[in-house]
Amino acid sequence: MPHRNPIQTDLLPPATTDGRVRVMLTLPFAGPLDYLLPPRLAGAGPGDIVTVPLGRRTETGVIWDATSRLPPEFTPPAQKDVPASRLKPVAARLDLPPLPAQLRQFVDWVAAYTLSPPGMVLAMALRANALAPLPRPATGWVAAADMPAGLRLTPARQKVLDSATTALPAAELARRAGVGAAVVRGLAQAGALTAVEILPPPPFALPEPAHCPPQLEGEQADVATQLRARVEENDFSITLLEGVTGSGKTEIYMEAIAACIASGRQALVLLPEIALSAQWTGRFARRFGAQPALWHSDLGARLRRITWRAVADGTARVVVGARSALFLPFDRLGLIIVDEEHETAFKQEDGVTYHARDMAVVRARMSHAPVVLVSATPSLESLANVGAGRYRHLKLNARHGNASMPDVQTLDMRADPPERGLFLSPVLTGAINDAVGRGEQAMLFLNRRGYAPLTLCRTCGHRMQCPNCTAWLVEHRARHILTCHHCGYDEPIPQTCPQCADADSLTPIGPGVERITEEARATFPDARILVMASDTLNGPAATAAAVERIAQREIDLVIGTQIVAKGWHFPHLTLVGIVDADLGLGGGDLRASERTVQLLHQVAGRAGRAEAPGRVLLQSYVPDHPVMQALVSGDFASFMQQEAEQRRPGFWPPYGRLAAVIVSAEMPDAADMTARALGQNAPQMDGVQVLGPAPAPLAILRGRHRFRLLLRARRNIAVQPIMREWLSRVKPERGARIDVDIDPVSFL
Repeated sequence: MPHRNPIQTDLLPPATTDGRVRVMLTLPFAGPLDYLLPPRLAGAGPGDIVTVPLGRRTETGVIWDATSRLPPEFTPPAQKDVPASRLKPVAARLDLPPLPAQLRQFVDWVAAYTLSPPGMVLAMALRANALAPLPRPATGWVAAADMPAGLRLTPARQKVLDSATTALPAAELARRAGVGAAVVRGLAQAGALTAVEILPPPPFALPEPAHCPPQLEGEQADVATQLRARVEENDFSITLLEGVTGSGKTEIYMEAIAACIASGRQALVLLPEIALSAQWTGRFARRFGAQPALWHSDLGARLRRITWRAVADGTARVVVGARSALFLPFDRLGLIIVDEEHETAFKQEDGVTYHARDMAVVRARMSHAPVVLVSATPSLESLANVGAGRYRHLKLNARHGNASMPDVQTLDMRADPPERGLFLSPVLTGAINDAVGRGEQAMLFLNRRGYAPLTLCRTCGHRMQCPNCTAWLVEHRARHILTCHHCGYDEPIPQTCPQCADADSLTPIGPGVERITEEARATFPDARILVMASDTLNGPAATAAAVERIAQREIDLVIGTQIVAKGWHFPHLTLVGIVDADLGLGGGDLRASERTVQLLHQVAGRAGRAEAPGRVLLQSYVPDHPVMQALVSGDFASFMQQEAEQRRPGFWPPYGRLAAVIVSAEMPDAADMTARALGQNAPQMDGVQVLGPAPAPLAILRGRHRFRLLLRARRNIAVQPIMREWLSRVKPERGARIDVDIDPVSFL
């Protein structure tokens, strides 16, 4: 993606000479709509949130800038002007903070880059529940400065006046004075009490940069100093902070946050998973003596409204959130941190498809703020940007304190297979017994939810498949259902085969985390076992409780899916067993090896983070695979260099650009014909290649038949104008939909 500044940050004119303004609505239009600004709203300008008529209904929108300053390759086709006589007036301006110019420009940029309707991007910044009015301030009563003449003071009234030195609600004032509510009402009616608004306290306390600074030495202190310097420059820069697991990356980038707070600006920290927020906020509170503001989908409507306004007025100084936090109306953004920048969870796949890591770089540039990308296993994209000189690179090569990196070994499942019907090698079970016997903790990792990924009939071979998707149904034995992890369809586990009606013939094939837990309970009957998966942890609170139990040594064996890889610090966990290390290596994904080594390295990094040494055992049927060898050697840099050498000749990312086109329809013919039309009209030019159309790996998803095409271009070619011109030549068949994914990370 480009890293130059595509948009100027000055305010653009609010209205033309005929009084028209452009209003962006949170609807899938190609751009803003024209309205007239009535004289009573003459002071309204870009960023103001307004209501406007649209047909027979009223919609909320934002007064937009009169002209856009996107670069030519990003500029969408101009819209035709509507005569002023046909324009409707803006209905009202809402009593809300205006959207800052930088956020409006960011919305335009994201829309143009992703080929999305700008109104749908604006919808992420203008959440309806964030704009609802807050409750009015409570009314309090204080003693009047001058008592009314002739006021008869009874003992009860005197008690009220004595208690009314600070503003209190009527009920609380009566309670403190020990009188009835009628006494307070009488004094108010007589003018002896004055009504005042009781303003709520600020929702977020100011973090204190000097509250509890860490003791940093050596390379940690050097890296922290360099990050603080980037913040103090008060300008845009990009830094990749790479550090081995347990090297103290979080404590170090919190020093950059401290410098940002001290300068009077706001900081944004993006985490790939909501579940991480519980442990992260605890560490933040210990460091700064206050809680940060949170922003994610689990927030209640009231807290979302409070947080949105606190970000807009600058009282929320530090925000930690999921990718959507990028679209908050920051008043003076001074730093962006992207933690675990390699995580694919930063890519939004539905609606507006964007990568939060890449968009964070754009947002930081527009805000003249530094951005820090943090990872133990950086993405190849970020490493390529380091190699090209676009990113600074800071490295932490050692773990904090006396901790050492764990010893990683492969278990060749051909040489040490489990017993028939089981999935844990005897070598691994023996190592777990030894660790638990020493009073240490162990972890088993399998990146597969449920009990078994496939259920088939032993009699006829029938496989239980989702009726809405080209996917097998996953057995969840704890809930006695078969479910589809793509569309959510589920059904009870049948007693007979739906195909041949043979009773008790259905059998689970392969392990999920539930099945590994069943085996572990039988193998280690005295061990205290905790399962960490999205099926068992419902939100940050449940995750925090689980993490606390592990930290308090109430758990001997943790069994989990990828949620256990997310940066947790378990000081007493010394053994990690990876049940199926080969799981992510198939499927034809160009990033399969990179993702697998990143995920397993993160999981392995949970072991031996304190004084006791750590050990990692990888169960593999291909122990000689480059991924397994990289994990054993710990030579991540050499592995990524090999990946780069494989991708560079074919101009695969990050050495080229990709844009995916997904055609879907409820009727297969409509999807097929639209995809064929796209293939026949594919662009023909040097440096650009179109692959497909072909049925998608998930050929049916949520009842829609799907085809895919993939445009590949050299890195110096902007794909947006090519895509825009290509799609304009094809009219989808009735019922067909064309979705575009710029810079795809998934190829399903």
